[in-house]
Amino acid sequence: MTIPPLPDTAVVLGARVDDWRAAVREAGRALTRSGATRAEYADRMIAVIEEFGAYVVIAPGLALAHARPGPDVRREGLAVVTLAEAVPFGHPHNDPVEVVVGLAVSNADEHVASVAKLANAFNDTGIVARIAAASSAAAVRSILGLDEEAGAGS
Repeated sequence: MTIPPLPDTAVVLGARVDDWRAAVREAGRALTRSGATRAEYADRMIAVIEEFGAYVVIAPGLALAHARPGPDVRREGLAVVTLAEAVPFGHPHNDPVEVVVGLAVSNADEHVASVAKLANAFNDTGIVARIAAASSAAAVRSILGLDEEAGAGS
């Protein structure tokens, strides 16, 4: 399993949001723009956090928003949203969040593998700050070590 591509259409830099729900919606819109999901997927990502809490905040300043595979997932997808101002998600140690990564997968095996692989990409403690400061989608891909060819375009 590899990390899904990150097209330019799935990167939002400096989003202005009022709360965590709006931040997750931005990630959902980015996934939809890239063709990975339908619009309803954002609602499911929010429902997961409402039900299970802020476990998606996997590192200081970083949320990995996702939901289980469903009919609103067209294909595997990845989105990155940086926030103009960090917002709390309710995590006791890793709030506030300044980078939201949205993930969509089409089957359960890939769901677990993709979440684990993405979490490992963030083992570098400085990576969230570098992504938050990125000035382009290409810079975000470079920081994440994603193949430029796979991520370019939409």
